[in-house]
Amino acid sequence: MNNEIQGRPAHVAAIREKAEAEMRAIGVDEAFIGRLVETFYARVLAHPDLGPVFDARLSGRWPAHMEKMKSFWSAVAFRSGAYGGKPVQAHTGVANLTPDLFPKWLSLFAATLDDIAPTPEAKAWFMATAERIAKSLTLSLFYNPALDDPTKKTG
Repeated sequence: MNNEIQGRPAHVAAIREKAEAEMRAIGVDEAFIGRLVETFYARVLAHPDLGPVFDARLSGRWPAHMEKMKSFWSAVAFRSGAYGGKPVQAHTGVANLTPDLFPKWLSLFAATLDDIAPTPEAKAWFMATAERIAKSLTLSLFYNPALDDPTKKTG
């Protein structure tokens, strides 16, 4: 059992080292993540549909949110384990948040990556990750299993 306990930190460190090497290979560093978050959220604020929803929720708290998002993306990219937030709970009850906003969010994220991603591989990695996040949040926040119940469907 002692070997398992000692092995876990080494395993976690190996995962982080591998992630850091993979990110370096595609041109991703902390500076890029900071630029991505800053650029993307500036565009979110200017977006006619996304801006009002985000600003209503984050008014007066934008600097803290920006730091949280940088920490989130850094933790995801570098597998640092540094982010301890709860995204589903954070998005629960957001006024005017609807499923149709997620494709707009993804489109804006893709456009931001088109403009600033250091490599095509970085764009692909961040888009695939953002798509998984959007799908997960959409399902968590809006999916109703009863809608898939064949006995409740009319035909």
